[in-house]
Amino acid sequence: MSLEVKNLVKKYGDKVVVNNLSFKMEKPGVHALLGTNGAGKTTTIRIILGMLSYDEGEILWDDKPIDPMSLNLGYLAEERGLYPKFTLMDQLLYFAKLKKVPKSVAKERIKYWAKRLEVSEYLYQPIPEKKKGFGGKKKKEKEKTADQLSKGNQQKIQLMAALLSDPEFIVLDEPLSGLDPVNADLFKGIIKELIESNKYIIMSSHQMGTIEEFCKDITILNRGNVVLQGDLNEIKKSYGRVNMFVKCEGKDIRPYIDSFGITIVNETPDGYQLKVKGEEQASEFLKKLVTEDVTVIKFELREPSLHEIFVEKVGNKDEE
Repeated sequence: MSLEVKNLVKKYGDKVVVNNLSFKMEKPGVHALLGTNGAGKTTTIRIILGMLSYDEGEILWDDKPIDPMSLNLGYLAEERGLYPKFTLMDQLLYFAKLKKVPKSVAKERIKYWAKRLEVSEYLYQPIPEKKKGFGGKKKKEKEKTADQLSKGNQQKIQLMAALLSDPEFIVLDEPLSGLDPVNADLFKGIIKELIESNKYIIMSSHQMGTIEEFCKDITILNRGNVVLQGDLNEIKKSYGRVNMFVKCEGKDIRPYIDSFGITIVNETPDGYQLKVKGEEQASEFLKKLVTEDVTVIKFELREPSLHEIFVEKVGNKDEE
C-alpha cells in the first residue's frame, strides 16, 4: 500500500490555497502536515478525504485514484463533530454502520476503546439496585449525550468513532487539541499503538514536540506553498549542531560571548541560548571559559528543534 499526492492545486477564484503540493508515503508511519493558520493543511486533508474538489493533480492510494468512500479510513477532525443531543452509544453505532462494521463487532470495539480511553462510565450505565425496604428498583439513569461531556471527553469519543472500523489509513487533525497532560499522554499511547499496527497516518498539529515524537517525514506549508519537506532527522542534521545553551556561575560570560561573535538568541535567569557557527566555535568557546576558571554548570550543543526550524521557515512571514 502507498499514498501519493502529486502536484495538487486548489484555488478559490484567483486565490491559490494549495500550490503544487506533492508527497508520498510508501510504507506505514506518520507524515506531518505543518504550517501556520491558513497555510493549506486542513484544505489538503479535506481534499484527500474527498470532502473538497481540487483543480489539478492526483491523489493515489496503492497507485490508483483514491476513493474515500470505499477506502477504510478514519478521520479525527479538529472541530468537534458529534451530534450534541444524541446518546453517545447511538452515535458510535451509527458511525460504525456507515463504515459497514457489523453491529456485534462494533459493540465489542466500542467496549474495548471505552475502557482504553477511560470513558466507560459515559457509555454504560450501572445496573440499578433494588431499593431497600420497598422491593422496587432505582430509576435507571439516562444515557449520556455529547453535550454533557467535557471537550476532552468529546475528543475521546470522536477518536473512538474514527477507529471503530479498524482503518488502514488515518487522518489526525490536531489530535491533542484541548487535552490536559494526562489525556494527552493517553492519546499519545494510542497513536504509538497505531504506528506499531502499521497504519498509514497523516497528522497535522501545532504542537511541535508531538510531531517530533511521532513523525519521520514532514511537509511545512506557508501560503499553500511547500517551504520545507523531507525526513525530519535528515533536515535537522543539515542544520548542524549550532544551537547552544550555557549556564555558568560566578562570572558574567557576556564579554566572552561578544568576543567570539556568538549570537545571543535568548538570555534568561537560567542561562544563555546561543547560536554558533559550528561545533569548532562551540568547542573553542568552552575551552576559553574553562581556561578563565569560569564555573560551567551546563553546556549543551544540539541540532535545532522542529519548533526552531518551523519559526525560521514561516515565523517571519504573514499568515493568510
